[in-house]
Amino acid sequence: MTPPVPRTTGRHTIGKTFTFEAGHRLPSLGEGHKCSRQHGHSYTVELILTADALVPPGFVTDFGDLEPFARYIKDTLDHRNLNEVEELGFEPTSENLAQHLAEWAEKHLQPHMPGRVTAVRVSETPKTWARYDLESA
Repeated sequence: MTPPVPRTTGRHTIGKTFTFEAGHRLPSLGEGHKCSRQHGHSYTVELILTADALVPPGFVTDFGDLEPFARYIKDTLDHRNLNEVEELGFEPTSENLAQHLAEWAEKHLQPHMPGRVTAVRVSETPKTWARYDLESA
């Protein structure tokens, strides 16, 4: 097999999608706003990682290394009322969830795997999403 053409610049990016079901409300929006009432979503979370060079056999990171992230979502967020999850400590908008999950992944995954967590994208619906990008080191 012929190896890839060497390049002087460039970056590899991968992503993995996770899902969870949860309810929430956004009380700061006021009583008249539909999102101030309790409601639920089928959330989709995309974890995005990058690397300047691949590790054998040609990975940014092994997708199996992301299992702790899946477990965190399942144990902490899935089938919960997000307003009652003490660990969150913020109004559970998609933007805030994306930042929280990106920072969790950076802290808990980053030290134990190749590749670098660069962003997390959270969708409440198939047509909407929020993304949080970690600053490059």
